[in-house]
Amino acid sequence: MKKLSIVVPVYNEKNTIETILSRLEDADLGVEKEIIIVDDGSKDGTRDILKKYESRYKVLYHEQNQGKGAAVRTGFKNMSGDYAVIQDADLEYNPKDFKRMLEYAKANNAEVVYGSRRLGKGKSPTAGWQYYLGGVFLTFLTNLLYGTKITDEATCYKMISRNVLNKFNLCSVGFEFCPEITAKIARRKIPIHEIPIDYIPRSKKEGKKIKLKDGLIAVWILVKYKIRL
Repeated sequence: MKKLSIVVPVYNEKNTIETILSRLEDADLGVEKEIIIVDDGSKDGTRDILKKYESRYKVLYHEQNQGKGAAVRTGFKNMSGDYAVIQDADLEYNPKDFKRMLEYAKANNAEVVYGSRRLGKGKSPTAGWQYYLGGVFLTFLTNLLYGTKITDEATCYKMISRNVLNKFNLCSVGFEFCPEITAKIARRKIPIHEIPIDYIPRSKKEGKKIKLKDGLIAVWILVKYKIRL
Protein backbone atom coordinates (compact mmCIF):
# COMPACT_ATOMS: atom_id res chain seq x y z
CA MET A 1 0.00 0.00 0.00
CA LYS A 2 1.46 3.33 -1.07
CA LYS A 3 -1.28 5.89 -0.50
CA LEU A 4 -4.27 6.40 1.80
CA SER A 5 -7.08 8.70 0.69
CA ILE A 6 -8.74 10.38 3.66
CA VAL A 7 -12.18 11.75 2.81
CA VAL A 8 -13.41 14.51 5.12
CA PRO A 9 -17.12 15.35 4.66
CA VAL A 10 -17.84 18.77 6.16
CA TYR A 11 -21.06 20.57 7.02
CA ASN A 12 -21.05 23.59 9.35
CA GLU A 13 -17.93 22.65 11.33
CA LYS A 14 -16.14 26.00 11.64
CA ASN A 15 -15.26 25.36 15.29
CA THR A 16 -13.44 22.07 14.66
CA ILE A 17 -12.35 21.86 11.03
CA GLU A 18 -8.92 23.42 11.49
CA THR A 19 -8.15 21.24 14.50
CA ILE A 20 -9.02 18.01 12.72
CA LEU A 21 -7.05 19.01 9.64
CA SER A 22 -4.06 19.76 11.86
CA ARG A 23 -4.38 16.32 13.45
CA LEU A 24 -4.57 14.69 10.03
CA GLU A 25 -1.48 16.58 8.91
CA ASP A 26 0.47 15.59 12.03
CA ALA A 27 -0.52 11.92 11.96
CA ASP A 28 2.42 9.73 10.90
CA LEU A 29 0.83 6.91 8.92
CA GLY A 30 3.86 5.42 7.22
CA VAL A 31 2.30 5.94 3.77
CA GLU A 32 1.47 8.90 1.57
CA LYS A 33 -1.68 10.77 2.63
CA GLU A 34 -4.23 12.25 0.28
CA ILE A 35 -6.65 14.51 2.14
CA ILE A 36 -9.89 15.19 0.28
CA ILE A 37 -12.24 17.70 1.90
CA VAL A 38 -15.82 17.90 0.63
CA ASP A 39 -17.80 20.85 1.95
CA ASP A 40 -21.48 19.93 1.75
CA GLY A 41 -22.98 23.41 1.47
CA SER A 42 -21.81 24.86 4.80
CA LYS A 43 -23.33 28.21 5.78
CA ASP A 44 -21.52 28.97 9.04
CA GLY A 45 -18.22 30.28 7.67
CA THR A 46 -16.58 26.88 7.19
CA ARG A 47 -16.11 27.59 3.47
CA ASP A 48 -14.12 30.73 4.17
CA ILE A 49 -11.78 28.70 6.38
CA LEU A 50 -11.35 25.98 3.77
CA LYS A 51 -10.21 28.41 1.07
CA LYS A 52 -6.78 28.69 2.65
CA TYR A 53 -6.34 24.91 2.41
CA GLU A 54 -7.05 24.68 -1.31
CA SER A 55 -3.36 24.74 -2.24
CA ARG A 56 -2.52 21.92 0.18
CA TYR A 57 -5.41 19.48 -0.15
CA LYS A 58 -8.17 18.56 -2.56
CA VAL A 59 -11.02 20.83 -1.47
CA LEU A 60 -14.33 20.22 -3.21
CA TYR A 61 -17.64 22.02 -2.75
CA HIS A 62 -21.32 21.14 -2.98
CA GLU A 63 -23.35 24.27 -3.64
CA GLN A 64 -26.32 22.80 -1.77
CA ASN A 65 -26.38 20.58 1.30
CA GLN A 66 -26.98 17.03 0.10
CA GLY A 67 -25.95 14.85 3.03
CA LYS A 68 -22.92 13.00 4.37
CA GLY A 69 -23.26 10.11 1.96
CA ALA A 70 -23.26 12.43 -1.03
CA ALA A 71 -20.14 14.18 0.28
CA VAL A 72 -18.34 10.88 0.85
CA ARG A 73 -19.25 9.66 -2.62
CA THR A 74 -17.83 12.85 -4.13
CA GLY A 75 -14.64 12.21 -2.19
CA PHE A 76 -14.42 8.60 -3.38
CA LYS A 77 -14.86 9.70 -7.01
CA ASN A 78 -11.84 11.98 -6.65
CA MET A 79 -9.53 9.63 -4.74
CA SER A 80 -6.27 8.20 -6.05
CA GLY A 81 -5.21 6.13 -3.04
CA ASP A 82 -5.00 2.38 -2.67
CA TYR A 83 -7.36 2.55 0.30
CA ALA A 84 -9.93 5.11 1.44
CA VAL A 85 -11.10 6.02 4.91
CA ILE A 86 -13.61 8.57 6.21
CA GLN A 87 -12.72 11.22 8.77
CA ASP A 88 -15.58 13.23 10.24
CA ALA A 89 -14.86 16.93 10.63
CA ASP A 90 -15.59 16.86 14.36
CA LEU A 91 -13.14 15.62 16.99
CA GLU A 92 -14.75 12.32 18.02
CA TYR A 93 -12.19 10.09 16.29
CA ASN A 94 -8.38 10.10 16.47
CA PRO A 95 -6.56 9.99 13.08
CA LYS A 96 -3.56 8.34 14.77
CA ASP A 97 -5.60 5.13 14.68
CA PHE A 98 -5.22 5.04 10.89
CA LYS A 99 -1.65 3.80 11.20
CA ARG A 100 -2.70 0.73 13.18
CA MET A 101 -5.54 0.07 10.76
CA LEU A 102 -3.12 0.29 7.83
CA GLU A 103 -0.64 -2.01 9.54
CA TYR A 104 -3.39 -4.51 10.25
CA ALA A 105 -4.61 -4.38 6.65
CA LYS A 106 -1.09 -5.03 5.36
CA ALA A 107 -0.29 -7.82 7.84
CA ASN A 108 -3.57 -9.62 7.23
CA ASN A 109 -4.09 -8.84 3.55
CA ALA A 110 -7.40 -7.28 4.57
CA GLU A 111 -9.38 -5.21 2.08
CA VAL A 112 -11.82 -3.92 4.71
CA VAL A 113 -10.86 -2.83 8.22
CA TYR A 114 -13.31 -1.16 10.62
CA GLY A 115 -12.20 0.77 13.68
CA SER A 116 -14.41 -0.50 16.49
CA ARG A 117 -15.37 1.63 19.49
CA ARG A 118 -16.58 -1.51 21.30
CA LEU A 119 -13.41 -3.60 21.35
CA GLY A 120 -10.59 -3.69 23.87
CA LYS A 121 -10.36 -3.21 27.61
CA GLY A 122 -10.63 0.54 27.38
CA LYS A 123 -14.00 0.59 25.68
CA SER A 124 -14.95 4.07 24.52
CA PRO A 125 -17.54 6.29 26.20
CA THR A 126 -20.79 6.96 24.36
CA ALA A 127 -22.61 10.11 23.29
CA GLY A 128 -25.69 8.99 25.24
CA TRP A 129 -27.74 5.89 25.81
CA GLN A 130 -29.90 6.43 22.71
CA TYR A 131 -26.85 6.59 20.41
CA TYR A 132 -25.26 3.62 22.13
CA LEU A 133 -28.36 1.43 21.92
CA GLY A 134 -28.93 2.49 18.32
CA GLY A 135 -25.41 1.42 17.38
CA VAL A 136 -25.72 -1.86 19.25
CA PHE A 137 -29.01 -2.66 17.50
CA LEU A 138 -27.67 -1.83 14.03
CA THR A 139 -24.68 -4.07 14.69
CA PHE A 140 -26.92 -6.89 15.93
CA LEU A 141 -29.18 -6.54 12.88
CA THR A 142 -26.20 -6.56 10.50
CA ASN A 143 -24.84 -9.74 12.04
CA LEU A 144 -28.28 -11.36 12.01
CA LEU A 145 -29.04 -10.53 8.39
CA TYR A 146 -25.61 -11.03 6.83
CA GLY A 147 -23.91 -13.57 9.06
CA THR A 148 -21.10 -11.19 10.00
CA LYS A 149 -19.48 -11.03 13.41
CA ILE A 150 -18.65 -7.33 13.74
CA THR A 151 -18.96 -5.25 16.90
CA ASP A 152 -19.49 -1.72 15.56
CA GLU A 153 -21.38 -1.31 12.28
CA ALA A 154 -21.97 2.41 12.78
CA THR A 155 -18.32 3.39 13.18
CA CYS A 156 -17.07 6.25 11.03
CA TYR A 157 -13.69 4.57 10.57
CA LYS A 158 -14.29 2.22 7.67
CA MET A 159 -11.02 1.66 5.76
CA ILE A 160 -11.73 0.07 2.40
CA SER A 161 -9.53 -0.78 -0.57
CA ARG A 162 -10.18 0.93 -3.88
CA ASN A 163 -10.56 -2.53 -5.39
CA VAL A 164 -13.57 -3.18 -3.15
CA LEU A 165 -15.07 0.28 -3.65
CA ASN A 166 -14.98 -0.21 -7.41
CA LYS A 167 -17.30 -3.21 -7.04
CA PHE A 168 -20.19 -1.09 -5.78
CA ASN A 169 -22.55 1.52 -7.14
CA LEU A 170 -23.07 3.55 -3.97
CA CYS A 171 -26.19 5.69 -3.99
CA SER A 172 -26.99 6.91 -0.46
CA VAL A 173 -26.92 10.64 0.22
CA GLY A 174 -27.30 10.79 4.00
CA PHE A 175 -26.12 8.90 7.08
CA GLU A 176 -27.54 5.73 5.54
CA PHE A 177 -24.29 5.57 3.58
CA CYS A 178 -22.73 3.57 6.43
CA PRO A 179 -25.22 0.67 6.48
CA GLU A 180 -25.34 0.69 2.68
CA ILE A 181 -21.64 0.09 2.26
CA THR A 182 -21.56 -2.46 5.10
CA ALA A 183 -24.46 -4.36 3.53
CA LYS A 184 -22.85 -4.39 0.10
CA ILE A 185 -19.54 -5.58 1.50
CA ALA A 186 -21.25 -8.31 3.52
CA ARG A 187 -23.41 -9.46 0.61
CA ARG A 188 -20.26 -10.15 -1.39
CA LYS A 189 -18.84 -12.13 1.53
CA ILE A 190 -15.84 -9.80 1.79
CA PRO A 191 -14.43 -10.22 5.33
CA ILE A 192 -14.80 -7.18 7.59
CA HIS A 193 -11.88 -7.02 10.01
CA GLU A 194 -11.96 -4.88 13.15
CA ILE A 195 -9.45 -3.34 15.53
CA PRO A 196 -10.12 -1.17 18.62
CA ILE A 197 -9.92 2.63 18.26
CA ASP A 198 -10.19 5.71 20.46
CA TYR A 199 -13.45 7.63 20.61
CA ILE A 200 -14.44 10.85 22.38
CA PRO A 201 -18.13 11.47 21.62
CA ARG A 202 -19.78 14.82 21.37
CA SER A 203 -23.34 15.46 22.44
CA LYS A 204 -26.27 16.79 20.45
CA LYS A 205 -25.71 20.20 22.09
CA GLU A 206 -22.11 20.14 20.86
CA GLY A 207 -23.24 19.58 17.29
CA LYS A 208 -23.90 15.86 16.84
CA LYS A 209 -26.17 15.72 13.81
CA ILE A 210 -27.53 12.17 13.65
CA LYS A 211 -31.19 11.80 14.67
CA LEU A 212 -33.67 9.03 15.46
CA LYS A 213 -35.00 9.06 11.91
CA ASP A 214 -31.48 8.33 10.65
CA GLY A 215 -31.44 5.18 12.77
CA LEU A 216 -34.77 4.06 11.35
CA ILE A 217 -33.53 4.68 7.81
CA ALA A 218 -30.39 2.66 8.60
CA VAL A 219 -32.56 -0.29 9.66
CA TRP A 220 -34.48 -0.11 6.39
CA ILE A 221 -31.27 0.07 4.35
CA LEU A 222 -29.88 -3.06 6.00
CA VAL A 223 -33.11 -4.93 5.33
CA LYS A 224 -33.46 -3.59 1.78
CA TYR A 225 -30.03 -4.71 0.64
CA LYS A 226 -30.56 -8.12 2.19
CA ILE A 227 -33.67 -8.81 0.14
CA ARG A 228 -32.76 -6.89 -3.03
CA LEU A 229 -31.84 -9.19 -5.91
